[in-house]
Amino acid sequence: MSKSGQNYDILSERRNLLSRRILLVEDHDTSRQLLSDYLSFLGYQVFAIADGASFFSAVSLFQPELILLDLKIPHIDGYRILEEIQALPIDRQVPIIVVSAYAFKSDQQRALSLGAKKYFVKPINLSQLREAIQEILGGLTT
Repeated sequence: MSKSGQNYDILSERRNLLSRRILLVEDHDTSRQLLSDYLSFLGYQVFAIADGASFFSAVSLFQPELILLDLKIPHIDGYRILEEIQALPIDRQVPIIVVSAYAFKSDQQRALSLGAKKYFVKPINLSQLREAIQEILGGLTT
């Protein structure tokens, strides 16, 4: 393949990534900024919010393909959000990865039973998070 063909493939893949939308729900300012920057660096379009009050309007407006959700957030906790998403019709449910400081096995089991696809305890391993996102979104990132 020619060098220009390789450049086209890279640009095409980058455009595909930019259409992949991730909603980040994290109340801790520094964590939210770091995760948002990391995901943007990977090529995702990121919309970050700090609490549960604006969650459903953010989902409606941004239409994410994946949600990264902290469980302990103001106004509506992450468990409640998981319950409400699970109550939606299947075709309207968005895959969720929980990123939480809750380290107990019971918290993980509860979140997974409420529909979370993966569960990471803070501080998270960014490589493992990237792999989980790739797995859920179909491996479209590098």
